[in-house]
Amino acid sequence: MAFGFINLHKSAGFTSHDCVARVRRILKTKRVGHGGTLDPLATGVLPIAVEGATRLLQFLPTQKAYRAVIRLGLTTTTDDLEGEILQVRPTSSVTLDRIVPALEQFKGRIQQVPPIYSAIQVKGKRLYDLARQGEAIEPEPRTVEIYGIDVLDWQTSGLGYPELTVDIACGPGTYIRSIARDLGELLQTGGTLAQLIRTKSCGFDLADSITLEQLETEVGSGKYSPSVTLA
Repeated sequence: MAFGFINLHKSAGFTSHDCVARVRRILKTKRVGHGGTLDPLATGVLPIAVEGATRLLQFLPTQKAYRAVIRLGLTTTTDDLEGEILQVRPTSSVTLDRIVPALEQFKGRIQQVPPIYSAIQVKGKRLYDLARQGEAIEPEPRTVEIYGIDVLDWQTSGLGYPELTVDIACGPGTYIRSIARDLGELLQTGGTLAQLIRTKSCGFDLADSITLEQLETEVGSGKYSPSVTLA
């Protein structure tokens, strides 16, 4: 089998592990890996390495880009809409004129506390497993780099919450959920991530990605070849 990379467009509801398992079944091979975890609710670019390309994942470009919708006025246990609502706060004083300068504090090299519900390991266990077991462990801050945050829209959700749509370019290890949470705290309204699309990762672009369904169709018709052929 030829080997290389697949620029996969992950659908909502799938974990990154789910996608790897599905690709293994479609291609009938065990040597499949991915280039950067996406949360189940997130969609977009999930680079997949097939066969010998798995050893090259570590050499791919590390910059990533996202389009995010941040909902103000509430906080949740997971810092996104998958979690339980912890608090609802008024947002009448929030304007775009307040938000734009606040976003400047998130640019450059910053210290960021990851969400409690994340895949980071503490004492050999994932933080989300510890959180589900009722252990309140505060993750250690880590240095991440935000290259740019551009405001695209300022709208109101169907439930009446104000929402901000932004494009974010960042380095590895950045949690967009943490940006949503911390922006809400800075504005004293609370904030959570309502939607996330990864538009670029490891040198791959959303415009060139394919879904699992498209991959399965191509393989079934004999038209499949990896996005980047290495041999």
